[in-house]
Amino acid sequence: MVIRLPDNLQEAIKKVAGSLDERMDQLLHLPAEDKTTVVALSPKAMTSSASHVRGEETVLKAMRYSTLSGGKRLRPFLTICSAGLFGVSYESAIEAAAAIEFIHTYSLIHDDLPAMDNDDLRRGKPSCHKAFGEAAAILAGDGLLTYGFQVLSSSNVHADPAVRCELISALAQASGCWGMVGGQMMDIEAENETLSVEEIIRLQRLKTGELFAVSCEAGAILGKAPGMMRNLLRAYAHDMGLAFQITDDLLDVEGTRTQMGKTARKDKIAGKATLVSVLGVARAREHAQILVKQAISHLDVFDKKADNLRALARFVVERKG
Repeated sequence: MVIRLPDNLQEAIKKVAGSLDERMDQLLHLPAEDKTTVVALSPKAMTSSASHVRGEETVLKAMRYSTLSGGKRLRPFLTICSAGLFGVSYESAIEAAAAIEFIHTYSLIHDDLPAMDNDDLRRGKPSCHKAFGEAAAILAGDGLLTYGFQVLSSSNVHADPAVRCELISALAQASGCWGMVGGQMMDIEAENETLSVEEIIRLQRLKTGELFAVSCEAGAILGKAPGMMRNLLRAYAHDMGLAFQITDDLLDVEGTRTQMGKTARKDKIAGKATLVSVLGVARAREHAQILVKQAISHLDVFDKKADNLRALARFVVERKG
């Protein structure tokens, strides 16, 4: 099925989120018990086996709790939109989008842990570690991270194994020590330190921007797009992602717990360096608007086919939560 999204951005986001949640719900199911194996076990082994199944259920419930708790689903939306530019099937794109959202959700679970940002609230609900305990939350994050790559390895994503390998490699780099994980470590080490604007931008490009970039590039990889078009989409996503992060930082200063669905003012409390803290609210907001215009300019080659991506760039700086 060819990807067709409504022209209205909110309707398009809602359609993608609905399809994505349905597919993630299917993927995050507990495998049916193998009756033939259970029959062959002794009573003692059967008790042990049942215990293992309960362990699977616990971690899966924690994975489902965090993954299916709503959210803007912007990264999957980027994948679906960029895939649509190159005639990729909706089924293939939604599979890749689910894998990316699993990895994004893992990062949120770990980010909320007491050893990291120590946040008790996520998307208006208790954080995973508050609902299930720290050990289960760590394992749920680990489970989502590894499962994301398992999903990408499936032929459901693409018939060509070389394409699947390229997706796996790109996502591993974007989410690892040269991307999101490295940026998170920089963020922790930078608490109560003075960083330059350039250092903050690099931190945020790694922590937030790389996953946005690979989400957008994934659609181009699926469509075997030429390098020039892939680079344009990465440039768009990097600028849009930085504008998104600045808006997040503005919301942390100006927003409420209800609007954000998480604790407000936590950056200031933690002594984190942000573009808002360095530039001030007015200049940071102006910089975000400049980044949006720059992001949109990278899409000229795609004409009207990229209108949803243009609208998304404007949306990220106008949102209230």
